[in-house]
Amino acid sequence: MFHPGEQHAQQRAGYGEVRAAIYPAMPEQHRQFFAGLQTFYLATLGEDGYPVAGLLQGELGFVSSAGSGLLTLTQRALRATPLLPALKAGMAVGGLGIDFSNRRRNRVNGVVQAVDEEQVAIRVEESFGNCPKYIQRRHLRYSSEKGPVEVEQLATLDAAARYALGAADTFFVASVAPRQGDVGGTDISHRGGLPGFLSLEQGKLKIPDYVGNRYMNTLGNLLVEPRCALLIPDFQQGAALHIQGKAEIDWQRGKGLTERFWYVEIEKVWRIRQLFAPAGLAVEYADSSVAAG
Repeated sequence: MFHPGEQHAQQRAGYGEVRAAIYPAMPEQHRQFFAGLQTFYLATLGEDGYPVAGLLQGELGFVSSAGSGLLTLTQRALRATPLLPALKAGMAVGGLGIDFSNRRRNRVNGVVQAVDEEQVAIRVEESFGNCPKYIQRRHLRYSSEKGPVEVEQLATLDAAARYALGAADTFFVASVAPRQGDVGGTDISHRGGLPGFLSLEQGKLKIPDYVGNRYMNTLGNLLVEPRCALLIPDFQQGAALHIQGKAEIDWQRGKGLTERFWYVEIEKVWRIRQLFAPAGLAVEYADSSVAAG
């Protein structure tokens, strides 16, 4: 159920036995949930070996399931996702469905099984839900009429990028661990909190790690493969930053609900404009006493 990196992270964190409701196929409620989404987050590896985090969008049904062990994505949505490489059979992928309006999220990890001109079929190996902790409630809308996506690679974090980091209350992290039998692979996870929970310290992105489910999926992956990607949305502008770099973990105990910090040495940055339709200003913060999870 847990690969060696996750087990090591659980031990370093001082956890005892960790139990997890991780299924080898999708329960019916997960299949229905995914089919009802117009956005879906996906992670895979780029040709350079770095994870890539992407936001897929489409009309209802662009994510579907013909059975509990198979999740299908349309090629139209995949091709419209900036920076995401073309998926090929055998590639490991991690997926996340999240509904910000009700703070529900489910994750699915697996391997690309088949590819054709219309769709990509993913063989599901892990399916599990996460609690709504630290998800900020907001209402997003999908629009097929928004302008073309613009992607700009930045030589460094400029003033606008730094402002976006400081204002962010949500991001998604893509990570990977080498496959060993039926464990390991690619994962994408949500992190959320109050604006300001992301900060820069000596040129590195500083990220607090808060009390969670103790699975240690992300940090376990980063222990064995520090390369990662962060997708940081700007919901008001309909834009995002995509950051790739190497992570390191500080295992010293933090304060309150902050269990530890981890840092990302930034190597590449992209600014993505018109990624999605801008959201309204209304947002309901899940917990005003903590800034991430």
